[in-house]
Formats: sequence, structure tokens, C-alpha cells
Amino acid sequence: MTSGKQARLKRKAPAAPPPVRSKGAPRRKASPKVLAGAAVVLALVATGVAVAALAFGGSSSSSSGTIPTRGSLENALPDAAVAEGLFKRIPQNGNVLGKPTAPVTMIEYIDLQCSACRAFETEIMPSIFPKYVRTGKVRVEARPIVAIGPDSERGVRGALAAGEQDRLFNFAQIVYSNQGPENGGWLTDRMLQDAAVSIPGLDVPAFLRAVHSSAVRAQEKRFNEQANADAVSGTPTLFVGKTGGKLHEVTPGLVPTVAQLSAALDGARR
Repeated sequence: MTSGKQARLKRKAPAAPPPVRSKGAPRRKASPKVLAGAAVVLALVATGVAVAALAFGGSSSSSSGTIPTRGSLENALPDAAVAEGLFKRIPQNGNVLGKPTAPVTMIEYIDLQCSACRAFETEIMPSIFPKYVRTGKVRVEARPIVAIGPDSERGVRGALAAGEQDRLFNFAQIVYSNQGPENGGWLTDRMLQDAAVSIPGLDVPAFLRAVHSSAVRAQEKRFNEQANADAVSGTPTLFVGKTGGKLHEVTPGLVPTVAQLSAALDGARR
């Protein structure tokens, strides 16, 4: 596994995004061609046409015997410990974070190589998790999608594979904390592996098998279809409302501030 410093140097990550402005920063617009292309590729994969090219080097990544079988914070990627502390003892079930019976639901469409998503998840959500999610007031449903480019699909599958072990949010947070430039080639199979190895207790071989499983492909296809049905045109896109009721988009076209998102969550409880 690459060290944290080596990983950052190789990916040549840009400086942290500028602070989110008081009126909300623009979200990352999705490319219609990418969204449409993702649907086509997923259809082909579902029929068995394009599976082989997507495998980790065409063989098991754990065959070298150098990959830990269990994730840990030893030699982990930068900020893996922060992610562990952020989500510790908050229930996770697949792509859902928080108490299942929470009165308010927030759906977030995200792309793991989206810089606006990085700003949102690392600057805004750490204030939301302890106040609303840890206390059982809000459940968060993450729907990772392919919005920017080909590497986005790899990010989606890594997140969903981690979700099979109820660690999607840990995985996404680690990737965001170590994000490189959009379409910069940093979101590789090795990056997925290194992020997985940085999650304490994660079954790494099971994660690597799940990345290209039919179950993950089906879930990826479903999330992209839901994004199209919800007219998602950029990431992050957020919907908030009473659990089981109609959800409404928060600050359309913009990344909400902590105050704006808090107001939406509080309003949904009334």
C-alpha cells in the first residue's frame, strides 16, 4: 500500500477548495453525455459484454499476498482516523447512515471525484452528522452516481462495495479527503484498494470481489436511473423531507451552507 505522502504526491491533488460562500457555492454540473454514456455501459455490462475489461488487472488483486485481509488505521491514508471517528457508533446499513426510523430523510447524489462534493462532505456534513444524524433526527441516504467522467464509475463501485459491509460513508469520506483533480487519473483500482485497507475491520478480499459483482452493478444502474428520474443535473444534489413523504431539493444548483442545510432539516421536522 502506498504511504499517505506518496499517494498525495502521485495524485498531485490540488489545494483544498475555497470555503463555501455564505449564499452557497455552485455545485458541479454533470455532463449529459457522461450520464447517458453510463447508462449505455451499464446496460452492456448487465448483459455480460463488458465485464472482463473492468476486472482488477484481469485477476485477483489479493494474489500477491501483500494486501491486508482486514482494514486498519496502521499505514492508512490521510484522514482515515478522522472518518472513523466521524461515523463511529452511527448505524450504517448499505447506503443509509443513521437511525432507520429517523423522522427526516436526506438523499444525496454524489460523485466521488467531484470537487464540489468534496467541499460539501468535508466542510459542511461534519457539522450535520453530530447534530442531526448521531442524535437520530435524520437518516442520510447516499446515492453515488457517474456524473463527471469514466473514473466516476470506479468511485461508485468502490463506495457500493464498501456499502455491502456497511462502510460506504467511511469509504467515501476517505476518498474525498484524498481526492485529486477531476478526471486526473488518480481514482484508480489501487486507490479503491488503499481506501478499503484504511477502514478498520473491513474484509478487504470481500470488498475487492464485490467491486465488480452483479449486485454492485445492479445498484449502480438503479442509482443512475433514479438520478435521471429526479432530474439531477449536478453533484452534490440534495433532497430533504419527512421520512416516507415527499422530498424537496435543497438550494437547487448550489451547495448549501451549514445554515441552509440545517434550516431545511429543521423545517422538514415540522
